Amino acid sequence: MSLKKTDMERLKAASLNDRLRKAAPPERYAQGAHAPSRREQRERDRARGLVPFAVKLNGELVKKLHARAQEKQAPLNEVVADLLERGLENS
Repeated sequence: MSLKKTDMERLKAASLNDRLRKAAPPERYAQGAHAPSRREQRERDRARGLVPFAVKLNGELVKKLHARAQEKQAPLNEVVADLLERGLENS
């Protein structure tokens, strides 16, 4: 059985797509793109003395915190830590 030229080209294209999908990205695109795993990130946080601290807050308060973080262009963790420190100093 002989394949038609179009069928042969379709198989070649499928093979090429499969190889490209399985291949690692070229080095020039992956430079500095290493995202730490969760375990690595937890270890880094521990080394910096950071401890996870979950609280339940009113939705309006959370919106205000997010707005303040955007306004200051700072991470939410830093904004909350700063506000807590100032609040504790004043109490």
